[in-house]
Amino acid sequence: MPPENPHLKISIIIPVLNEAPTIASVISTAQTAKNIEIIVADGGSSDGTAEIATSLGVRVISTAPGRAAQMNAGAAAATGDILVFLHADTHLPPEYDSGARRALAQPSAAGGAFELKIDAPQQSLRLVEIGVNWRSRFLQMPYGDQAIFLYSATFDKIGGFPDLPLMEDFEFVRRLKKQGRIEIVPQPVLTSARRWQQLGVIQTTAINQIVIIAYFLGVSPDRLAFWYKRQKKNSSEN
Repeated sequence: MPPENPHLKISIIIPVLNEAPTIASVISTAQTAKNIEIIVADGGSSDGTAEIATSLGVRVISTAPGRAAQMNAGAAAATGDILVFLHADTHLPPEYDSGARRALAQPSAAGGAFELKIDAPQQSLRLVEIGVNWRSRFLQMPYGDQAIFLYSATFDKIGGFPDLPLMEDFEFVRRLKKQGRIEIVPQPVLTSARRWQQLGVIQTTAINQIVIIAYFLGVSPDRLAFWYKRQKKNSSEN
């Protein structure tokens, strides 16, 4: 494997909207690396998320709501050679900076992501992890909760995240694949189990697959987002 270039600066972009319970630990974990900057792109939080992030010494920018818009705004504000897009309920692994730099040093690499580990003991979630990590390696399709990373120049070349209310990471990775291989770092990120626990593992997996199939069949992202939010609301009321 080619050696990493430690001189390459990494910008970690975290889109947030009311993430006060998780944001401090996510930032603290990310701050263990060298030659990095952390940008929190706040889409209008009202629970003190931005204030917590500011108190930890990271840069906070205010953006329009919507994950794609927030990540694009964070990328525009970034000064790093490498961009890492991190969800606000996901912890990066130790030495993630070296892992990302080594992955991008591969001649065929267009970008990368980390393996996934879900922060809950249920055996059913171990099956989800196996499926996600298999898909990421063999189908080259990691999702946003795996901390997708790439060179900032590549991000600009593919036009950033598409302005979609849903499936923005899916479409982004499809574009990225056309530029080269997506390397998967074997050290996993640790992501919250909250979305699987809210709806249940089987229902969450089924909804995700329905959304992907419908997207491929040409259903508009706006309709998919409306349906997806309705499913989550119905589940929370039951």
